[in-house]
Formats: sequence, C-alpha cells, structure tokens
Amino acid sequence: MEKKFEISNLILRVVLGVSFFIHGLVKFQGGIENTAGWFGSIGLPGFLAYVVALLEVVGGIALVVGFFSRAVSGLYALLMVGAIVKVKLAAGFLGNGQSAGYELDLAFLAMALSIAVTGSKAYSLDQFIFKGKETVNARSVN
Repeated sequence: MEKKFEISNLILRVVLGVSFFIHGLVKFQGGIENTAGWFGSIGLPGFLAYVVALLEVVGGIALVVGFFSRAVSGLYALLMVGAIVKVKLAAGFLGNGQSAGYELDLAFLAMALSIAVTGSKAYSLDQFIFKGKETVNARSVN
C-alpha cells in the first residue's frame, strides 16, 4: 500500500513541477517586463512577477527531482491562493468568457497541499540527501 502512495505522490510531484516550470518559462519567454506590467495593473508590485516566475521555474525543477518538495509545494499553495483570490475568483469557477476561471488553480492548490502535507520521499533527491533523517510522511500522520 505504501508503494502505491509513493508512486501517486511521485506522479503529483512531477506533473505539478512540470506545469509550474512551463508557466514560469512562458513568463520569461514572453517578456517578463510584460508580466511585471500586468502585475502592476492589478495592484501588485511589478517585482513580484520576477519572484513568481523564478519560483515557478526553479521550484518546478526542484519538484520534478524531489528537492525540498514540501517547502516548494507550500510556496505553490500560497501562490495559488493569491492567484485565486486576487485574479480568478471574480471570473468564477469556469470563467466568464473573458478570462479563465479558477478551476486549474484550485487543482494545482490541491496537488500542492497534498505534497506539502504528506511529503514525497520516493524517487526524490531528498531521499538521498536526507537519508537516515526521518521526515513526517503518511505513515507517521496516520
């Protein structure tokens, strides 16, 4: 049973990591200055665009390889709460025809929370780096 849990966590970790990596990469490729300008237009400091894009790219890689998965996922959860509340909530769950809804953000939030709460040791860099140091996982939570 634990093997299945770790495999499912691995799938969540990799899918979430690749998704955020691509979102961050697009921000840089599309001109991060444009993203910073958009942040300013919705009342957020423009420099946050750089922070968010960097978190998405570096954190995405970290999640894929399993490096500090719980911390990165916790930051992603905060990021998704901010995106939902500040940007997507007004458009509704499925969007309003003008902008996307928050359904994808909510799915990313759930994935990030799952990893942040349970951790993801199997097939991760953390497993090798912190070998012998027990972290909280599903066995100790149940």
